[in-house]
Amino acid sequence: MAPSPRIRIAPGTEGIERLEAHLHGQAFSPHRHDTYAIGITLAGVQRFRYRGTQQQCLPGQCHVLHPDELHDGGAGTDDGFGYRILYVDPALVQNALHGRPLPFVAQPVLDAARLRALGGAREIWDFDAAIDDEVLRTELAVAVAQLLANAASGQPRAPGSLELAGLGRVRDHIAATPTERPEMAALERLSGLDRWSLARQFRAAFGTSPSRFRTLRQLDAVRRLLRRGSSLADAADAAGFADQSHMSRQFKQAYGLTPARWSAALG
Repeated sequence: MAPSPRIRIAPGTEGIERLEAHLHGQAFSPHRHDTYAIGITLAGVQRFRYRGTQQQCLPGQCHVLHPDELHDGGAGTDDGFGYRILYVDPALVQNALHGRPLPFVAQPVLDAARLRALGGAREIWDFDAAIDDEVLRTELAVAVAQLLANAASGQPRAPGSLELAGLGRVRDHIAATPTERPEMAALERLSGLDRWSLARQFRAAFGTSPSRFRTLRQLDAVRRLLRRGSSLADAADAAGFADQSHMSRQFKQAYGLTPARWSAALG
């Protein structure tokens, strides 16, 4: 008898749903939904029939299904498969692309190297990250839209001209107030850009999203506090993290070490 499926519904937001699962056998009968479905295989072999052909998606590969396209899904081996998947409202994608036609990705499976080349940003697959405000929601929608547009065209889009003065004001504001969660409307006023252009141009100018830039400035504060002898819990609180666990997870993602190991290395 096949093992029971393991399914986790990750926190979502309006227009974005996220799911992580480990499944066996024929997991899904033919069906369609009115969202984009963008998934990454974590383990095993995922097989699915899509637009008249049988596809398989291996660990590290991404699959992209267009809205309202019939498909099924199941395991390619007896070991089952694990994956993460986002369901994204096409309206969000179109907003992020400023009304351009919805991208159609003709080749539904992208290998890991092509995914990186096309800008498959890490935050797309970070299901532990919250998307509980407009800044985070916008950043994720823009990251997904850019991946879809790049995959449809076969190459990354040139970023175009950047509003560097306005982007610099946003960067300086976040750097000066890293313990405060910024409101999207405030960042729009500072930059003089709409939210979609702001999220896209900030990454093009500074190599990361406004939220990630803020997290790294919080971690700068944590390291300063740890050097002064603060406890992990006190440092996390003072730097504006939800709790010590949240801070520790972000610290390890940024530096490859837990904050405890980093502190011990200070001598």
